[in-house]
Amino acid sequence: MLEIRWHSRAGQGAVTGAKGLADVIAGTGKEVQAFAFYGSAKRGAAMTAYNRIDDQAILNHEKFMNPDYVLVIDPGLTYITDICANEKSSTKYIITTHLSKEELLAKKPDLAGKEVYVLDCIQISLDTLGKAIPNAPMLGAFIKVSGALELDFFLNAFKKVLGKKLPQKVIDANMVAIKRAYDEVK
Repeated sequence: MLEIRWHSRAGQGAVTGAKGLADVIAGTGKEVQAFAFYGSAKRGAAMTAYNRIDDQAILNHEKFMNPDYVLVIDPGLTYITDICANEKSSTKYIITTHLSKEELLAKKPDLAGKEVYVLDCIQISLDTLGKAIPNAPMLGAFIKVSGALELDFFLNAFKKVLGKKLPQKVIDANMVAIKRAYDEVK
C-alpha cells in the first residue's frame, strides 16, 4: 500500500489535491482513499490530508500512517509541524520552499540523510494561476518523484477531474503549473 501525507494550511488546496490524485488513480483500477484532518476549520489553519493507494480493498480508515511520501505545500509548516512523524526509512519528502535543498537541510537538520526534493510551489502557482494555491504544482512534483503515472496520462485525466468544476482558463493554468513543477522539482 502506498501512503501519502500532505501538510498544508486550510485554503491551499491540499484536500482538493488529495481528492484529485485519488480520482485519477481510481481511474487506473486501483483502490484509493483521500481524506483530511482539520484542527481548526478556518482558512490558514494547519491541516493534513491523506491518500492511500493499493491494488486491493483498503480496510484501514485511520488517519495514522507510515507515509511513503510527505508533501509539504506550506513552507512554514516544515519548521512548526513534525513532518517526519511516523516516517519509514524510505519516506520521500517533497517540500515547497524558495530555499535550495542545501539551505533547507541546514535549517531543518532532522531531514539530513533523508530523500528530500524541493521546489517553490507557491511561486509556481502565483506565476501560473495568479494566486497562492500550490496543490497543482505539488501534484506535478509528486508525479515526477514517484513515477506513479506518466505525466501525459496524469494531465489528461486531471483535466477531466478539473473540468467538472472549473472554467477552461483555470484548467489550462493548472496544466502549466503541473508541467512546470514536474520540470523544476530537484
